[in-house]
Formats: sequence, structure tokens, C-alpha cells
Amino acid sequence: MSTTYQVNLKKEYKERIVPALMKEFNYTSVMQAPKLEKIVINQGLGAAVADRKIIETGIEELTAITGQKAVQTISRKDISNFKLRKKMPVGVRVTLRHDKMYEFLERLIRVALPRIRDFRGVGAKLDGRGNYTLGIEEQIIFPEINLDNVSRIQGMNITFVTSAKTDEEGYALLREFGIPFRTKQENE
Repeated sequence: MSTTYQVNLKKEYKERIVPALMKEFNYTSVMQAPKLEKIVINQGLGAAVADRKIIETGIEELTAITGQKAVQTISRKDISNFKLRKKMPVGVRVTLRHDKMYEFLERLIRVALPRIRDFRGVGAKLDGRGNYTLGIEEQIIFPEINLDNVSRIQGMNITFVTSAKTDEEGYALLREFGIPFRTKQENE
């Protein structure tokens, strides 16, 4: 009797979110409903130009947060004002897909975001193609980070890439997943 583990949000997407989106946008097929394709977490570490240890710490922290190995990003060109040379490490990133993506999203919504001080929801501005980027100011909101080992507070961008064709569809999908958007009155 082997039971396969299925991520809660993935199951919820199939059973509750798709029917809700089909009803809201009058889709005729399940395949028309937008879906979450990937989540990209990016951490720009400009101070790493002077200290390479910052990149190693960033990779360790992002790997702990996501459960997937982070990779460093490198600069594409020389910028003398920032003492930056081509191919120097300037950040770290991770791209999550499938089950790891749903697990991370669930931890983000249910554990990490509620830990932000004075949290009133996230802004509701999408990119015009149904994708959404959320800026986090402190990596310490994630329980995987040990506060004793943090040498500096770093922020990160979390981008949700959807198959939605419009912002309204992307917003509806992310709202159904449980991302706590601020209402229109609070945005203004």
C-alpha cells in the first residue's frame, strides 16, 4: 500500500482553484485556466564585489530557504563607477518548478509573510503579462535562516511566472493561491 506524497497547494490548484478560475473567466476547457509555471528567487549582492564571502553566504541561505541549490549570477559588462569587472559574481538566484515550487509557495504564504512586522499585504502591481514580482526586504522572515549566523540583512525578489495572458488572470490565480494582496483602497 504505497501512497504518493502530493503537495497541498498542487492538490488545491487542481481541485479548487481551476474550477474557480473557469467559473470567473468563463473558460470552456481546464487547459485554458492559467497556471503557475515557475518561481524565480533572485538576490542582488552588489557588496560581493569587495567581499567574495557574501556570495557564499547568499548561496547557503537561498539553498536553505528553497531546498534547491542556488547559483551565482555574474556581471555582463564592466562598470568602473561600481568597481565592477565583467564576469564578477554580483548575486545568487534559484528557479523552482513543479513540487518544490508549490512547497516554497506554501511556506511563503503560510509561514514567512505573516512573520513580517506590521504586514498589511503585498502590492498588487503585475507586469502586464500576468507575472508578479514580490520584493522581500529581509531574508530572516524565513524560519530556515538561523538568526545567530546572519552577518547582514539581505533582501530578495521573488518572481511568480504564470501562463496567464492578462494581469487580471494572473492576479486571480495568485489571489486564489492565497497571496495576501492589499485591496485597491490600501494601494492608493
